[in-house]
Amino acid sequence: MRRPALLAATALLAAPLTAAGALAACPSDADVARMAGDILANRPAQGYGPNLSMEDATCAREKLVPILARELGAPVGYKVGLTNAAAQQRFGLPHPIRGTIYQATIRAHGTAASPAEVRHDFGALPNVEADLLVRVRDEGINAAGTDRVEILRHLDQVIPFIEMPDLVFAQGQMTGTNLVAANVGARLGVLGEPIPAVATPDFAARLASMTVILATDQKELSRAPGTALLGHPLDVIPWLVEDLKRDGRRLRAGEIISLGGFSAATPTEAGRTFTVTYQGLVAQPVTVAVRTP
Repeated sequence: MRRPALLAATALLAAPLTAAGALAACPSDADVARMAGDILANRPAQGYGPNLSMEDATCAREKLVPILARELGAPVGYKVGLTNAAAQQRFGLPHPIRGTIYQATIRAHGTAASPAEVRHDFGALPNVEADLLVRVRDEGINAAGTDRVEILRHLDQVIPFIEMPDLVFAQGQMTGTNLVAANVGARLGVLGEPIPAVATPDFAARLASMTVILATDQKELSRAPGTALLGHPLDVIPWLVEDLKRDGRRLRAGEIISLGGFSAATPTEAGRTFTVTYQGLVAQPVTVAVRTP
């Protein structure tokens, strides 16, 4: 073998391969545009293969977000996914993952007395999850560390939230890194009445000890303690601060953070009403609700 050919063959053997045998790399602009087109048309999307690296998945996500924002509105904050052990095991990742949420994610408001309405077929694989939002008061949150009361000093609202993600992928395409590349399925959501964030040990303790219940108008689907999210809902925030820091970013005043799913993603059904109730967070249970015609 001539030397140039030998060098080329050696480089090829040393390079990581995708499932199709091509050199692993950030998905191309055209491939990301195709995925965005599928997402916005509510069609199941093809992933980027089982060997997509986290670095390349993150690169794909950063290309995807501005394309989706043209339809879903400007980014308003972040979603942290895989914040419980069962979700991490399902997707084969030992840590949370980050996505961007949009104006459309926080546009709808609904209570038990007056549920929001969102079409049951809003995505390719539309789902609902029991979640919780917080709103950043000021940039001091980036230096708050892991002290939960200190974190609360830099938040101004805790907001009941039904996340309505689109799990996007065609059968057999769902992996942890493909989920990252699809911006963690961030799409829509429904907000309840905001609760003032109180920087006290008692309020922090109630966030951990509360019970979060997801139900339909027919039956209860799940219930979980506040500790289901990384041991404490506020512990999601230091993880996010560090993840953003690696990309040279910071949390900003007014940004919204989706802390993660207390329940497994549940497919929507036509004609159902879904509610999430938080017991023990404040004096009376609070509920957020959505109807899916």
